[in-house]
Amino acid sequence: MPVKLEDRPIEQVREEAVDKLIVNYSHAIISAEAFERRLDEAMASNSHQHLVDLVSDLPMEADKRYDASKERSFSPKYAAGDNTEDDKIISILGNGLREGEWLVPKRIKVIDILGSSKLDFTDAIFQHQHIEIELATVLGSVEIFVPESVNVTVKMFNIIGSSENSAPSMAGRQAPHITITGYSVLGSLDVKVKRTMKEKFVAFANNLREALGLEQKS
Repeated sequence: MPVKLEDRPIEQVREEAVDKLIVNYSHAIISAEAFERRLDEAMASNSHQHLVDLVSDLPMEADKRYDASKERSFSPKYAAGDNTEDDKIISILGNGLREGEWLVPKRIKVIDILGSSKLDFTDAIFQHQHIEIELATVLGSVEIFVPESVNVTVKMFNIIGSSENSAPSMAGRQAPHITITGYSVLGSLDVKVKRTMKEKFVAFANNLREALGLEQKS
């Protein structure tokens, strides 16, 4: 006997609804406006029945090919090997930057004096599950961007400085975990998500449309 709808985990029901929305939008069965409107409802709803009703009129279901594409798009990128252990970013009256598909080492030391540094993990390739970032910033600013599939812990000592972590840190146990330690003197640390989950869903759906040769229009 199947589990009652109301007894199923709400996040699982939501994920199924979002998947069905993406599949049908990517095949041009619903318009861009309808897709985004229903996506907003699906992400905000805490009603099992509402989530099911939201996609009940859509004919297409997610299949193994879709699941494989989703796995590639939403899972952190891992590379085999542990050859990259340490990295150092020094910004003195200058800028330090790591972004794009860069290899993430196990330990990163950031020294920022009257400068600015940015570490963008959005498209980074992870070699280790646990990453340590040690910060030493004086009158500097450090921005760290992470995807929602990465967990972040901040343990900073601030002297007339600030540390803000707005990343959700709700990824699973096997996800990469970044621990940030160190100190900030009259400086700032800001950890945030570069793209929201909705933005990722929309971008993923549009990529599927392009792969099918369909124009992105309502």
